[in-house]
Amino acid sequence: MNNYKRIKAATGEEKCDLVIENAKICDLFTHSIIEGNLGITDGVIVGCGDYEGECRIDAKGGFVMPTFVESHVHIESSMLTPGHFARLCAVKGVTEVIADPHEIANVAGEDGLRFMLEEAKDLPVNIHFMLPSCVPATAFDSSGAVIDAEKMKSLMGKYDFLGLGEMMNYPGVLSCERDVLEKLDTDKVIDGHAPLLSGKALNGYAVTGIKTDHECSNTEEALDKARCGMYVLMREGSQARDIKGLVGAVNAHTLRRFLFCTDDRYLGDIMEHGSIANCVRVAVGEGMDALDALTIACLNPTECYNLGKRGAIAPGYNADIMISEDITASRITHVFKGGKLIAKDGKALFEKHSADDSRVRGSVHINPVKGEDFEIKFEKGMNAIEILPHSLLTRLYKTEDEKELNLCAVVERHKMTGNIGKCFLKGFGIRNGAIAQSIGHDSHNITVVGSDCESMAVAVNALGRDGGMSVVKEGVLKAYMPLPIAGLMSDKDEEEALRMHKEILKCAEEISFNDEIEPFMMLSFLSLPVIPDVKINDKGLFDVKKFKYFE
Repeated sequence: MNNYKRIKAATGEEKCDLVIENAKICDLFTHSIIEGNLGITDGVIVGCGDYEGECRIDAKGGFVMPTFVESHVHIESSMLTPGHFARLCAVKGVTEVIADPHEIANVAGEDGLRFMLEEAKDLPVNIHFMLPSCVPATAFDSSGAVIDAEKMKSLMGKYDFLGLGEMMNYPGVLSCERDVLEKLDTDKVIDGHAPLLSGKALNGYAVTGIKTDHECSNTEEALDKARCGMYVLMREGSQARDIKGLVGAVNAHTLRRFLFCTDDRYLGDIMEHGSIANCVRVAVGEGMDALDALTIACLNPTECYNLGKRGAIAPGYNADIMISEDITASRITHVFKGGKLIAKDGKALFEKHSADDSRVRGSVHINPVKGEDFEIKFEKGMNAIEILPHSLLTRLYKTEDEKELNLCAVVERHKMTGNIGKCFLKGFGIRNGAIAQSIGHDSHNITVVGSDCESMAVAVNALGRDGGMSVVKEGVLKAYMPLPIAGLMSDKDEEEALRMHKEILKCAEEISFNDEIEPFMMLSFLSLPVIPDVKINDKGLFDVKKFKYFE
């Protein structure tokens, strides 16, 4: 009988449940803006026109547009639990989230996945979880859990996963590792992760059915992947900012092969600038047409991930819409999900419920460290890591002068092995202290960078059993933010977590870092051995191109 009511409302024979009046309606199908009223009944759009409604909202000439889809994100990187993350998303216009919980899976395995799924239940923001495909990311990592192909198939049948999370082990794909190929044997959507892969190697990766990639860093790489039939996710996170280098690949012919994502973005950046809304503004600022940017933000991802009738304003589409004073969603006043108001004037109108987190607490297991544990004898010409501005890519650096370098170390924190990988690091810029955290993609061991060994030891020991983030200045602990949920997420609400994070960042400024990096986000990616060129884990310096440790 729902169709009867909707038809009567659509034809104007009966009043709509809700009418949004005096609106500039963004029509992504015809690339136009329609001025008028929008009718909504039973949670779906019935049409644009001269409608009357039981409830009326005056848009006051504002733009009515579909809500956004976050196409690929690790919620854990916001340092919020899924419920608090959803509240933050809602006020910034995001009502569909494609989330890969491989951060917590690498720490706590199925217990971590269960926690995330439970936390995300019964929210007006739909969080669609992908089953992590790389736990750990590679055979070289020291993670807290392992999910092989057999376990993955069990989990896929046990829980409601939308698809398979990013396949980072592209060397394993190309070398036809049995476990990797078995993981790819699914009829669901498969996300990819293949930085700088091209030519026949890219063909070998794409032929498996992997559907997306979010690691493109230039126009030609994006077009290569689009030619392979893949969707290219243009990323704008807290550290990785790729849109500027990719907008040149978007034209009238390629438009429908692009999505926006943030991948890893801190809560403060989301709260201040939004996530996908920020992507839209950056793209428009680089010359992209605003309606094209909205197509990438709203319509394309719903089709890529088979989310049904969402992402556009047309009869029969879900009334997942928002009102903004401007077309780039910098001043959102109302957010609706299924025709119900879930956020207004920057405030979420719903609460979260808490899942049982007892099995994902107390996850840091190390013996106390000493300054001498981080000592490295400097030699000119040593292999080191050089970090690059606004990027997750790094390159090999041959040391010349110790004065321009920091010390960097990764401390295994899951099984008390005592492993500590050490190297020199160029480009971070710490002069009088250290920062440490239990966030280290994707196995999440403790990563620490500092100007001296003693400060590094103080920073690591400050993390305790809960993990978190610490700042040490001249050997004295200046700030500590606990992250008791798997050493990755706060158990506080978004406002309190933001206050604590701002204090951490403020103290980090006192020990001086390169202002072209986000220090803690950059720190978290130094240990990820699937992003070129060189990384560090608890066993030593790793050559990503050759996929082996430096000798």
